[in-house]
Amino acid sequence: MLEAQAPALPSERGQRLSNDEYLRDFRARDATIRNGDSWKLERLQHFEEVGSPSRDALRRGDWATALRLFEEGRDNLRGIQADEVARGSVFHRVRVVEEPLTPYVQWELHSLRISAEYGERVRILPAKAVAAAEVDELLPELTIQDGKVLFRVLYTEAGVPDGAIRFTDPDIVDSWAAYVGSAYETAEDIASYFDRVVAPLPPPPAA
Repeated sequence: MLEAQAPALPSERGQRLSNDEYLRDFRARDATIRNGDSWKLERLQHFEEVGSPSRDALRRGDWATALRLFEEGRDNLRGIQADEVARGSVFHRVRVVEEPLTPYVQWELHSLRISAEYGERVRILPAKAVAAAEVDELLPELTIQDGKVLFRVLYTEAGVPDGAIRFTDPDIVDSWAAYVGSAYETAEDIASYFDRVVAPLPPPPAA
């Protein structure tokens, strides 16, 4: 059962990184993982992703193109998963969702469903499941790599990437890994959630 309260994540105990610094560090660390688990917690319901033609299509309201581009990316996903399998690296994602779904989340869940087909372990958690932990603020966006490093990923109010705060204190990393792992166990597999909630929806408006 998911704990009512989330662990603390005091910014002063981490190191602030620019977006470029965060991406370089994340990619370098990810490439070294061998036989280790990684975790991602997503909470916000809208992001302004950069460099995604499919996201640009959603922004224009071109739903058919957004979905077609996801399909065209299958070979890339297959390659990513083959690399992770070769390294024994298992990536788990917990996606918190509010209903009705925002256009962004509806779009993202189409992408995550395909990622799950190639081995990414994706589960969906309703926002009501974390309500008790969000009395003061929403849960953070974060990624935990191999139980060693936690990145609190930051965004502007508009949802634009704004770097991250890196934490390496084992107490912080371990407590959040346990919390996200518990959330994952509580959550619903994306395949069943998608069929039940997402598949019947009409195309979303431009967003």
